[in-house]
Amino acid sequence: MSILINKETRVICQGITGGAGSFHSKSCKEYGTKMVGGVSPGKAGQNIEGIPIFNTVSDAVHQTRATATMIFVPAPYAADAVLEAVAANLKVIVCITEGVPVLDMARVKQEILKKQSATAPSAELGDGGNRSARAGEKIWLIGPNCPGIITPDECKIGIMPGYIHKKNSDNPKMGQVGIVSRSGTLTYEAVWQLTALGIGQSTVIGIGGDPILGTGFIDALEAFEKDPDTSAVMMIGEIGGSQEEEAAKYFKEKMTKPVIGFIAGQTAPPGKRMGHAGAIIESGSGGTAQGKIAAMKALDIQVAPSPAEIGVTVKKVLEQSH
Repeated sequence: MSILINKETRVICQGITGGAGSFHSKSCKEYGTKMVGGVSPGKAGQNIEGIPIFNTVSDAVHQTRATATMIFVPAPYAADAVLEAVAANLKVIVCITEGVPVLDMARVKQEILKKQSATAPSAELGDGGNRSARAGEKIWLIGPNCPGIITPDECKIGIMPGYIHKKNSDNPKMGQVGIVSRSGTLTYEAVWQLTALGIGQSTVIGIGGDPILGTGFIDALEAFEKDPDTSAVMMIGEIGGSQEEEAAKYFKEKMTKPVIGFIAGQTAPPGKRMGHAGAIIESGSGGTAQGKIAAMKALDIQVAPSPAEIGVTVKKVLEQSH
């Protein structure tokens, strides 16, 4: 099983004629993703790598029955690209773009909340991934400033290296591990360590490192908890904000599956932004790595002590739980 995407998911790319959009659309197609179309205003009728191009998202969805999109539109226009996808009733929207203005994202979040109800439906795509979002259904915006989402050997939407991912564990009793992360490169590191240890992944989501995100840790944890083939979840956080502490509380109150954590930025000084727009500790406001680690441990989340020990920590928890 997987969450959000599978081998039947039909994907378009907004910004497909740009350098990044064309490169990664080709990469996703080669991985096995059903890349059914691209969007670039004024270029309808053309194609890239056999992928047809449309002028609007609405046209692309109507003619291809797409259910998901990945966005490589430049930052000043990315919010409007997301809203165009929302208006076209796409269920999964993956915004790779970095540098989207915070106020733009605030507007996007408000519009998405207007369209979807407070109660989201199941994250599993039991109908083969061929549903589009309608009024009252949950819209999964992943990002911005993220690597995307992948279900190994089935569907890749984003920029992650597909070859490092593994679908099934060598020991079937271990099941599969879901991964959700604020850090792109640490996502790849965690995946590679698990794969090297023979541990498969159900779905891997890079939620992004901006202050305002479409999908948060709790959204992903809820979906992984519902997935029968996800045995445990690896949650990779970083300094800044309170997402990790809130997720730890959710785990303690709502989840039956083990969660393993890691927090990046343990040596970051206060007031210094560390790579991501959301990775900053404001003096006197919390958000430190030490505070997050303490909160997670207090709520029974096993925390990997270093990036090099993510894989072995997950393996130890899986062995203990079986």
